[in-house]
Amino acid sequence: MKTRTVSRLLYAHPMDMGGLPIRQPLPTQQVEQIDPFLLLHHADVKAPKHVNPDHAGVGPHPHRGFSPVTFIFKGGVHHRDSRGNNSTIYAGGAQWMNAGLGVMHSERPPDDIHEIGGRQEIIQLWINTPAKHKMDQPAYYPLSAEEAPVINSEDGKVSGRVFSGKVLDAKGPIPSHTIVNSATLVFKKGGKISIPIPESHNAFIYLLDGKLNVAGFGMVEGLHLVHFNNDGEGIEVEALEDTRILFLSGEPINEKVVSHGPFVMNTQTEIMEAMRDYQMGKMGILIED
Repeated sequence: MKTRTVSRLLYAHPMDMGGLPIRQPLPTQQVEQIDPFLLLHHADVKAPKHVNPDHAGVGPHPHRGFSPVTFIFKGGVHHRDSRGNNSTIYAGGAQWMNAGLGVMHSERPPDDIHEIGGRQEIIQLWINTPAKHKMDQPAYYPLSAEEAPVINSEDGKVSGRVFSGKVLDAKGPIPSHTIVNSATLVFKKGGKISIPIPESHNAFIYLLDGKLNVAGFGMVEGLHLVHFNNDGEGIEVEALEDTRILFLSGEPINEKVVSHGPFVMNTQTEIMEAMRDYQMGKMGILIED
């Protein structure tokens, strides 16, 4: 297999998002998007003991025109939305929402967060939606760790879960409007894996921690995103220490992106319409019990 070369190494800079400390490797000043992937936020926070879990985390807010996806590595996330969805997914699982024409949702720690360690570590990824599907009805897909198909390396030192598309021989059950292959992988030191990638796909890996040797490039440390060029049949990596990564590849949409806050559309007019519809309550109302 001809391995892809590395286009850029993007550091996950610390940021404050409304009082929540996060790290953001995408977008940056150098890279606006890795089409269809628009944004990646990595948070590892301790749930406050003096605040009821139902009032911690991220309160009700709107989205339109893309899919906000949450991969959960520690703790859990309690999702509620204005379409009546109400579920908690714990470590190893994911919550995938196609916001479509508009939805209100909240992401809180689960009620038992302090019994399961008190920490929440998540990655939120924004995946763009093609123009023809931006005004579809919203949809929500929760997937627990137990429901996600498992992949393993030949050496037995790398294990992973697949959420969407196809990674190695496993097919993820979550549907997406543009083809997206997504998986989380856990490496023991010395673990090696080769992952084929469709020629047309844009691809990257994000290291939550640890160190990897990326074939043809060299060592990459945790809290870095590795963006690959579209010049090979896949990637090959080897863990220099215990490491956790998120792997993603996707078919580019190749459309103009205009975004403002929680809305991602194709024109400025559509953004204005989204703001108006939200203010008029057309994205629904979320009253948390």
